[in-house]
Amino acid sequence: MEENQQPVFKIEKLYVKDLSLEVPNAPAVFMEQANPAINVELGTQANAVGDGFYEVTLKVTVTAKIEEGDKILFLVEAAQAGVFQLRNVPQQDIEAILMIGCANILFPYAREAVSDATIRAGFQPVMLAPVNFEALFAARQEELSKQQPKIEVPIQ
Repeated sequence: MEENQQPVFKIEKLYVKDLSLEVPNAPAVFMEQANPAINVELGTQANAVGDGFYEVTLKVTVTAKIEEGDKILFLVEAAQAGVFQLRNVPQQDIEAILMIGCANILFPYAREAVSDATIRAGFQPVMLAPVNFEALFAARQEELSKQQPKIEVPIQ
């Protein structure tokens, strides 16, 4: 009997791994009239969790500050994760699938978690702009290729 060698990509589970909200200067920040400066940081991490199973975590950190005085309005950290099954996929393609394809699947959920958290904190929702994970992955690969290890040869 011939085995099915078709590539398999399956979402096993999507979940919020971590969600944190801080409003360190409440209630005084609700009296501020200035427009906040919003800073967004993204990070993606993938780990094998079994034969053909991978956990991918997309971490989003959003910091809102009032420009005068650097007073923090709020800080939201959301780690949206998923377990994905990959089978019969060439080894050289797995990292790209995890860091691009899976990150694209997780992003709308992370975006919703951040928006919901900011509303619950009493602020206007933060709507994260779409992210090009393919470009981020390509930039990261290029950065890594430039970081060739230096070999030092002792002088005799």
